[in-house]
Amino acid sequence: MSSIVLDLPVTIARIDSVMPQDQNENMAVSLALAGLAFVLTLIIGRPIVTYLRQRKFGKQIRVDGPETHLAKTGTPTMGGIMIAITVVILTAAFNLVGRFSMLLPMGVLVACATLGAIDDRMNLVGGSRTGMTAKFKFAWLSIFGIVAALILYLPDPYGLGLHHIYIPFLGRYSIGILYLPIAAFAIIAMANAVNFADGLDTLAGGLGAIAFVAYGIIAYRQGQIGVVTFCFLMVGACMGFLWFNAHPAQVFMGDTGSLAIGAALATAAFMTGQWLLLPIVGLVFVAEVASVVLQVAYFKLTKGKRIFKMTPLHHHFELLGWSETQVTIRFWMVGMMSGLIGVALALL
Repeated sequence: MSSIVLDLPVTIARIDSVMPQDQNENMAVSLALAGLAFVLTLIIGRPIVTYLRQRKFGKQIRVDGPETHLAKTGTPTMGGIMIAITVVILTAAFNLVGRFSMLLPMGVLVACATLGAIDDRMNLVGGSRTGMTAKFKFAWLSIFGIVAALILYLPDPYGLGLHHIYIPFLGRYSIGILYLPIAAFAIIAMANAVNFADGLDTLAGGLGAIAFVAYGIIAYRQGQIGVVTFCFLMVGACMGFLWFNAHPAQVFMGDTGSLAIGAALATAAFMTGQWLLLPIVGLVFVAEVASVVLQVAYFKLTKGKRIFKMTPLHHHFELLGWSETQVTIRFWMVGMMSGLIGVALALL
């Protein structure tokens, strides 16, 4: 373990690395805080769901989607706000003293949740608009991604001084300025990937919790207790949200949750230095966005033919006859296995 910690940039090692005995104690605290995040989300979740329902914050459902989804029209959206509130409160209370680097993932979470909330507010049943334009949303995500990448890359005291890639079996290598566009792209891409996966009850929230568990373990192995705590706070908050999102959902996370979860996950991955494993840990998210890209490209090249019955990928399996619950549980299984593989590769 010590060799891995020493390989980390000085800034992160100084903030997060601890002695083995202290590390175990801090891991216990991180896991306890995950439980507290779950409970707090349950406590604030009910009044949030009630408020959203009373204000008629009902989500519009795609008319070109599976017919079974039309019954979901009007279900309250913006439920991701309960995840953001919980993580911000508990991070500020328990994970900032001596760990100011945690302001980065918390800031990314808040920025993307705010952007998503604005988009959700513009996409309500009976509204005159169907959300932000793709270009407008992408522009703001790009700003957030670039700013986060700069903070990751710039040296102390301006940033975290990260510019390396860790390759399993081979070791750690500096990639210099290339780190910046890669980090920005990954944060933007993962925010969109989780957004595409948010189409079935509990799908995105469950997969997000699994991915954060994987990176929480990776961070623990490297002695980065601040990152460990943030990841497990996200796990607890996501699980608390799933209490209300269980099929049939009382509330959807909306872009408020999906953009925030995706961007925060990518940011945490880069803080561990094990960002090359992100497409493996988040395999289902990658498959969801890849299915959309492939479908659009193939449709244009063949002038109307399709690879999948419908995208994102979860809709394809629904149209093959899988129930919503079957798709979700099976995608969770894939997510769990890919998360385990990601952790295994991080240990090599």
